[in-house]
Amino acid sequence: MRGLQIFPALAIAALATPALAQDAPMLPAPEQLVMQGADRFFAALKSADKTRLAREMIGDGTIFVHNRMDPDNPRVDVVKVSDHLERWAGDTAEVSEFMEYQTVLVDGDMAQVWGPYTFFVDNKISHCGVNSLSMVRTDDGWKVANTSFSMVPPEECEAIGAPSTLKDIVE
Repeated sequence: MRGLQIFPALAIAALATPALAQDAPMLPAPEQLVMQGADRFFAALKSADKTRLAREMIGDGTIFVHNRMDPDNPRVDVVKVSDHLERWAGDTAEVSEFMEYQTVLVDGDMAQVWGPYTFFVDNKISHCGVNSLSMVRTDDGWKVANTSFSMVPPEECEAIGAPSTLKDIVE
């Protein structure tokens, strides 16, 4: 008889649980939080405030540029993030970069964001390629620690799946 008294209590608790879960605020999935960090990085690139980018990157990180702009002379350039940020602070061009987040992987405090991108200077396409952003979770949110990206001329954007015009991005 005691078991029968417990059953109605369990049934009521089971029925009440979904209602309680619906009232609780949904926290963003880890992948969403990583993408928000990547979004802040790209917003900082576009910002006229040239100090903003430093808040979205780890200064001790490294940038690897797999430069294929000249097909006869491909090269890999390695740049310290701190050196890049120093040069960035003096740059006056209007830039924007648009990336499609095709793959987002998260394991604890590290994450990877991968996908094609297109880079514009003064609203004109400069180049495109594939980005690989290594992200690190900090007390201030997800930051870009290291990045590796290919860099190809605009006429190759479509072949790698990157938008080749601003119109393609808006649509």
